[in-house]
Amino acid sequence: MERLQKVIAHAGFASRRKAEELIINGQVRVNGKVVKELGVKVTPSDKVEVNGIPVEREEPVYFLFYKPRGVISSVNDDKGRKVVTDYFEHIEQRIYPVGRLDYDTSGLLLLTNDGEFANLLMHPSNEIDKVYVAKVKGIPLREKMKSLERGIQLEDGKTAPARVKMLSLDKKKQTSIVEITIHEGRNRQVRRMFEAIGHPVLKLKRERYGFLNLQGLSVGEIRELTPHEVKQLRTLANKK
Repeated sequence: MERLQKVIAHAGFASRRKAEELIINGQVRVNGKVVKELGVKVTPSDKVEVNGIPVEREEPVYFLFYKPRGVISSVNDDKGRKVVTDYFEHIEQRIYPVGRLDYDTSGLLLLTNDGEFANLLMHPSNEIDKVYVAKVKGIPLREKMKSLERGIQLEDGKTAPARVKMLSLDKKKQTSIVEITIHEGRNRQVRRMFEAIGHPVLKLKRERYGFLNLQGLSVGEIRELTPHEVKQLRTLANKK
């Protein structure tokens, strides 16, 4: 059995919050009866309608995507730019990204039609590690790397402690490759952190999300998560 608002959201009618409003406003019927209570649960055999339109439930799907640079982490774009769901046109379900990667950032992105799963992973309290590899301008001194580890004061507050490792440096070109692990999901956070220490990002890639990585995938490729991986992600988020 699933909560009624979750079923409505999964079917693509509305977000979870909007689905709750629809229920409270008496716009939802279950087996012909108006339901205004948010705690109601339904089974696959129950007939659910929103404003008289039957709700057809989708099977939940979960994908790992190697997002290229120059692609928007959204289901549409008013400027006509390429979006991540353009790579999933063969998928019948209405999926959306879990969080986001910046337009100029490549790497691991999850997509699903399971709103509860997405909200669980994105909730700030769950602190799932995200590992990025950044090519930055200049060669950061050890003290600057330490400041990233302790947390950087940004305009929207101080960042949580991070793990930072210098992977390589090029004294001739004056660039460095740095691995940074964070668990927050602020807008353009990694770029802003490096800008704050005077070493702007030239190129950025998300290598890992929790225990997941990009092994076996090329840029623009996707794979479906296994049931065990989905279960592991739920367990990881709930533990946090």
